Amino acid sequence: MRADAQRNYDRLLHEAKQAFIVHGTEVPLEDIARHAGVGVGTLYRHFPDRYALMNAVFEQEVEKIAEEARQLVASEDDPTEALIAWLRAVAVHSTMYRGLSAAIMEASDSRMPACKTRLRDAGGMLLWRAQQAGDVKPDLQIADLLKLTSAIVLAAEKDPEDRGVFGRLMALVIDGMRTHPGQGAPQRPATGGTQDEPAGAPAPAAK
Repeated sequence: MRADAQRNYDRLLHEAKQAFIVHGTEVPLEDIARHAGVGVGTLYRHFPDRYALMNAVFEQEVEKIAEEARQLVASEDDPTEALIAWLRAVAVHSTMYRGLSAAIMEASDSRMPACKTRLRDAGGMLLWRAQQAGDVKPDLQIADLLKLTSAIVLAAEKDPEDRGVFGRLMALVIDGMRTHPGQGAPQRPATGGTQDEPAGAPAPAAK
């Protein structure tokens, strides 16, 4: 890629990331191009559609979640608690980028492929450990857990006045995935989050 094309690509990624955080993933692509100082045609030459741009932006962010999965494998003795902590990290990530959960749920596997593959690989490692320990049902698939987590975040986004909806729905998922439902409760880190929201969740972005 030529130097000027690389600069345009990098500016578009930067502006897209900021726009998605502030305005959500449905922000007009023309606005992103304008803030990047390029024409919309340049944007489409680099990113053929919205999902291609989202995939490029979120691939960088998903690497942080993948690294958290690796750290949990190395440091967390309880495989089930490690899986729960990671699912909450995914929820926090989705909360930062409003509309991301809906986009992931609606997108086919041919869209945002790098993000989906990276998430499934990272979470699959944690799920496998919990299943090997006998704490999580053996027929569960990481794709299903990710869809449920995204659906819960989407439900919370749709009903922001109900501050307890995330905690209640997440508790149902966690209880349902255990081989012995009712054993234990979802644990939260000592800092970050309230009783009813994802630990470490940022405040809603300004519209």
